[in-house]
Amino acid sequence: MLKVAKFGFYMFGINTYVVYDPEEKEAAIIDPGMSQKREFEALDNFIDREGLKVTHLINTHLHIDHAISDLWVKEKYGVPVEAHADDAFLGKYLAQQAQSFGIPGEYVEIEIEQKLKEGDVIKIGRGELKVLHVPGHSPGSICLYDKEDGFVIVGDALFEGSIGRTDLPGGNHRQLVDAIKNKLLTLPRETAVYSGHGNPTTIGREWDSNPYLV
Repeated sequence: MLKVAKFGFYMFGINTYVVYDPEEKEAAIIDPGMSQKREFEALDNFIDREGLKVTHLINTHLHIDHAISDLWVKEKYGVPVEAHADDAFLGKYLAQQAQSFGIPGEYVEIEIEQKLKEGDVIKIGRGELKVLHVPGHSPGSICLYDKEDGFVIVGDALFEGSIGRTDLPGGNHRQLVDAIKNKLLTLPRETAVYSGHGNPTTIGREWDSNPYLV
């Protein structure tokens, strides 16, 4: 049985997740958005306190708020960057992304070392996350579905009462809506939805009331 720990970090109100097997002590860090010392310490302290071994670094997509601390996690825990190949161009132009958002600092490009695709299964201890390709917010946006434990981590594809913005490079509104309907709304209604920003929701709630999906 996998558990989900959510961390809310300063940069754009990003939700970073640690998905872990409390028995086998393996963990995945998803969308590391730390930008302040206390945020790095909060994540580190949780990993240490739970006695976890980080075995995966996964990006739901490579917009800078979700990938700003990829290289730190990669170096500290010795894990490769895992993401969809269609977002490689975003990793390459991380510095330009920072500049466009007015984020200070120097940023080097992020290279995807483990390319994820639709249907891939990521093992974390005895649990599994299935990769769903849900493009539209970015070309390589993916969601991570745990059927056994009844949750899906959706990045910026779907939010409580909303969907991801599509005005950034590679965005496509119709593609996003179609992908949500085909890949996410077909999941069981009780599936918990953990988004890249904001509060958790459920598939059933978004099916019934999300105004962007009517």
